[in-house]
Amino acid sequence: MVELPPLGMGTAAIGNLYRAISDADAEATVHAALDAGIRYFDTAPHYGFGLAETRLGRALDGCRDVRISTKVGRLLVPTEDRARERHAFVDALPYEPVFDYSRDGVLRSFEASLSRVRRDHVDLLFAHDIGRLTHGDRHDTMLRSFLDDGYPAMRRLRDDGAAGAIGIGVNEIAICLELLDRIDLDVILLAGRYTLLDRSAADELLPVCAAKGVKLVIGGPYNSGILAQPLDRAGERKFDYAPASADMLARTRALDAECARFGVSLPVAALQFPVRHPAVVSVIPGMASPSEVTENVARFAAPVPDALWTALESVPT
Repeated sequence: MVELPPLGMGTAAIGNLYRAISDADAEATVHAALDAGIRYFDTAPHYGFGLAETRLGRALDGCRDVRISTKVGRLLVPTEDRARERHAFVDALPYEPVFDYSRDGVLRSFEASLSRVRRDHVDLLFAHDIGRLTHGDRHDTMLRSFLDDGYPAMRRLRDDGAAGAIGIGVNEIAICLELLDRIDLDVILLAGRYTLLDRSAADELLPVCAAKGVKLVIGGPYNSGILAQPLDRAGERKFDYAPASADMLARTRALDAECARFGVSLPVAALQFPVRHPAVVSVIPGMASPSEVTENVARFAAPVPDALWTALESVPT
């Protein structure tokens, strides 16, 4: 397994997730991360339909002392659709993401990603968004394509040294458990399912990963934003990419109150929580500006008393 630093940077935001940022701001964000000591960057063709990979590759050009992960499972097909927002990305590149887990689809996606990130290999390669939550009635077909063709292609890329490790990048637990029973994975990137607010991975998935020696990278530690700022700040709160329900807000307030009792901000606890588990090797919050980089680095380094973690275990989530 490739060694990863405990704090990395997710790049969906520099692919214009929810709002457009300039090329200059995206590059400044990556450079700020480097200056702050961050050496792991996760990206994907889906993020801005090539935009995040392109911006990351440009910003890291010539910088070799970093780890990069990207994903396969979608091909980018030129489109005439000029809507400003598509699939939650604003002012993205003129491509439409099309799911393809076949051998040819995996290899074509991988080669295009290498070109965009300006590398001849990546450290980790994930199959992106495989699972019933994403594909619904098409799940069985997509899974068969992956198992028969896409996964063997990923193994060959790893065996040939083009990818240091392989796994899946998903936000549902069921597909992780299903695949762990059927194939060998080095690592799982799990988004949003092992957080202060959603600890569903703790019951079964984390013990299975620990037993099999499969490492986890945790994405979405703030659950799309609801845990990213103290609740006394103004603004809409999102949970899993949608406006948070009243119940979810109430549960978040309970966590916030417990953190405040120990003099710790909710975002600090949210960011540090995942890496306390021995199976978790890294957490990768999204960052869209140098100030967000500074904020996340400070949060990750902030002292948290052990008593808080014990107290948070009793807060219903």
